[in-house]
Amino acid sequence: MDGQIPTTTFDDSPEADLDWCHEAVQGVSRTFAITIDLLEAPMADAIGVGYLLCRVADTIEDAGHIPPDEQAALLRQYARVLDPDDATEVSEFRAAVDGWIPEDGGDDWDVVDHAPRVVATFETQPESVRDAARPPVRELVGGMATFVDEHSDAGGLRIGTVDELEEYCYYVAGTVGELVTNLVARDADATRTGRMRETAESFALLLQLVNVAKDVYTDYHDENNVYLPASWLRAHGVPQDEVCAPEHAADVTAVVARTAEHAQGYADDALAYLEAMPETRGNRLVAWAIPFLLAVGTLREVRQRPGDALRREGIKVEREEVGALLATFSDGIERDALADLRATIAETPFHRA
Repeated sequence: MDGQIPTTTFDDSPEADLDWCHEAVQGVSRTFAITIDLLEAPMADAIGVGYLLCRVADTIEDAGHIPPDEQAALLRQYARVLDPDDATEVSEFRAAVDGWIPEDGGDDWDVVDHAPRVVATFETQPESVRDAARPPVRELVGGMATFVDEHSDAGGLRIGTVDELEEYCYYVAGTVGELVTNLVARDADATRTGRMRETAESFALLLQLVNVAKDVYTDYHDENNVYLPASWLRAHGVPQDEVCAPEHAADVTAVVARTAEHAQGYADDALAYLEAMPETRGNRLVAWAIPFLLAVGTLREVRQRPGDALRREGIKVEREEVGALLATFSDGIERDALADLRATIAETPFHRA
């Protein structure tokens, strides 16, 4: 916050920057790392760098130690960096965020620390990639800033209604779905492209609502955010700020189950999104099918043990199930097998089926 531009140094060749971005994805998202590993160049590069642009904003939005007004200001400054018609430099954003980067912030804050590197790598991508990625990323950043402003009095996000939850999920995940669609559908025919655009938001909302259902404890304790709608909690007599109180466990568990059921409502369109997806420019269906199937498996686990969402360990599918999916389908997945796989995994862990 002293206004001095940081002196972070690194090998700034385009090749080294791109390699660093690929390594960074591995650290910040287990699920997205699977996707990037299963894609091929040049799609893996475009998706990976685009995701990191989003991750910079996501880390700031989740930072409970930054006052809301400062969070919103940083997000809007970052949005200006991404606007090709604005003169704001990424070095200005990096200087502004410098005093808020924790000493031991982990991989997420390492990406913020290296925001200039991420933006520089993005600028080396083909013009078609930049044109496809910028609008949804800027919408994501702007939407996050708006939500932070609207909830500034609480010091963290407190979602009021299911409509507000869906609006929030659109900004943080639906926009990523648009980013992916813009990139992978560039060579698709009109029918495929239209079907993907109709269902992209559902694919993204399914994955995001799964996170909302399974991570109640960490969202509240680590980020001071409550995404379970206040209207649903209120129906059970639970104040949002007591979402993890032991005396409300049974009632909050019922809301967790309801959230998972709501997420399930997007699964049909999410499947249709995958069934329409082309495999061009290094895109591979399996890269997106695995996260979809893991989301289906996670909903199965939430349905079976919703109370675990109120514990530090949260709810996850077993590593053996992830490994079995990767081992079985790393070489590819048949489009017409997806519906049967979904039905199987919705009931039984894949490695036990």
